[in-house]
Amino acid sequence: MSQPPPPPNQPPQGGFGAPQEPGYGYPQQPPTPPPGQQGYGYPQAPGQPPQTPPPPPPSAPPAPPQTPPQGAGGYGYPDQPAHGQPTQGGGSPYGSGQQPYGQQQYGQQPYGQPQYGQPQYGQPPQAQYPGGPGPGGPGGSGQSKQRMVIIVSAVVAVALIIGGGIWFATKGDDGGGSEAKGKDKQSSQGASSGTTGGGDKPAKAVDAKLLNKVPMPKVSDQVTVEGMWTTDDTFVKAGVYKIVGYPLSGGAAKWTIPLDGAVCWSSDHLTKDGLTTVLYQEAKPSAEDKYPGCTEVGLLDLKNGKMLWHRNVKEGDEKIRFDEVTIGGGTVAAGGTSGGAAWSSSGQSLWKPKSGEQCSDDGYAGGEEKLVAVRRCGDYDNPQIQVQTLNPKSGAVKSAYKVSQGIDYVHVASTDPLVIGLDAGDSTGSAVSDFLSIDDSAKTGKVLGKIGTENGKYDAKCESTNVEGCRKLAVSKSANTLFLGSEDRTDSSAATANEIVAFDLKTGKPVGKTDGAKGAALTPLGLDEDGSVLAYQESTWETGGAVWRIDPKSYAKTKLLQNPVASHEMEQKFSPSYSEIIYSGEHLYMSDVYASKPSGTYDRDDPLAIIFGAS
Repeated sequence: MSQPPPPPNQPPQGGFGAPQEPGYGYPQQPPTPPPGQQGYGYPQAPGQPPQTPPPPPPSAPPAPPQTPPQGAGGYGYPDQPAHGQPTQGGGSPYGSGQQPYGQQQYGQQPYGQPQYGQPQYGQPPQAQYPGGPGPGGPGGSGQSKQRMVIIVSAVVAVALIIGGGIWFATKGDDGGGSEAKGKDKQSSQGASSGTTGGGDKPAKAVDAKLLNKVPMPKVSDQVTVEGMWTTDDTFVKAGVYKIVGYPLSGGAAKWTIPLDGAVCWSSDHLTKDGLTTVLYQEAKPSAEDKYPGCTEVGLLDLKNGKMLWHRNVKEGDEKIRFDEVTIGGGTVAAGGTSGGAAWSSSGQSLWKPKSGEQCSDDGYAGGEEKLVAVRRCGDYDNPQIQVQTLNPKSGAVKSAYKVSQGIDYVHVASTDPLVIGLDAGDSTGSAVSDFLSIDDSAKTGKVLGKIGTENGKYDAKCESTNVEGCRKLAVSKSANTLFLGSEDRTDSSAATANEIVAFDLKTGKPVGKTDGAKGAALTPLGLDEDGSVLAYQESTWETGGAVWRIDPKSYAKTKLLQNPVASHEMEQKFSPSYSEIIYSGEHLYMSDVYASKPSGTYDRDDPLAIIFGAS
């Protein structure tokens, strides 16, 4: 549904870690947070209530507009140049040495800098992938000189990567966990020949029907209800001031976990024991406090329907506000402009922000065994960001990769293998222009491969300022591959609406593709428990949506579930770009991330969530 707004223009309050480092740069764009909520989890300056957000999008949402300490150890930085920058002595950009920070530090320049647009990210021309779409349109204009300097820095860094032989080129031809949460999460087509395509395996797909509709809560204003998971016997959905567990096929609630306020952020990850974490407001809106802070971190046991503990962090008499939360390696970690904090699964504090620190953990990315931090330091105008693989129990840095200065935000698409997304001038509103595969086995991380989205030629979507939350992709560890859908073609004469393209993470080059369907785009949702790629085929007026499994090595696809065409109008209200989608146990779960008041008769019966399956 509607995109989460950017964070407010408010100075940070310090960060996590022992070493004292240069000042912390921060974004320059003001927010438009949902009313009654803390700007999707971002800190709010006192006395500055957020603006009223736009109404939820229609059934098919439109695309949105578009010198640190040397050495390693503890939470410091290893000697390493920024991504793509030359070393002090010349040679490889990945060698030793470090470019000094600028002189202007955070705190020496006031907030309220000129806003900037998004220039198009310059890329060398490339031939289309077989059957793939052409590159996207032009980027924005009217950028400030300051923003242009940053973008030029990013483009130069990318150019250096190209010079290093990491940039890939494609050849043109005439051819057209068992328990998980997904934020995104037709008859068979003819098989393609060769290594560029995968044939369809014959299989009996589930002939699904609409099993249940979870009604939209009655609210007077928009409230965030982000969070959806499934366990062995329960479908779990965040509601208004609560988390609710339902039978897998629908029906009355089995249990409810009450919350003090609205959900601000929920983790994608669900452990084998059924544990996940949420960030929520400290209270419900009131006349005295219309915009409660996102200060409360809770660990949920979804197998038993209860909250194990909830924690917050105080600085003086004030609670620290966080932006997002995750769970990785058994550690719950929350990050944001005020710094990072972490707790063990038993609720013991592992680390928290310290007063006076000049760096901050934007956020963390989790997983079954790994925890990765995105840490920001440096100039206000040109911050330095590192992606750090941590010891989840202590926070000690095991590996650090320094991103090029000029990059404002970094997203973590996967922690194992480590794949990050950067926005170096994407003009499509997807907030990611490039994915980098990082080798974090050594103290100094290094780039293995680079994959460009080419201004919409390959379709992915990341939350604009957040560390986690990327949609419409899948990363296979066993195949060492990133899967992205190609651009949705509007030409009705095309044999397929798009393809899902596989990219080798070691080289960045495309190594295969899976044909979609005619008239309906195919979108990667993630992996199933066997490591195969799950993909959602969007519904049309002629057919309901479908779910496919893609073999990560042969790229052959097998249909798993086919929805009825009779429900396509309701199904189309849930978009892979904006909604939560999970396929689990031969059921397809789709939900909204906002509870909204109907704006007219056309949306008065919109559900909060729907479930498809055979029974």
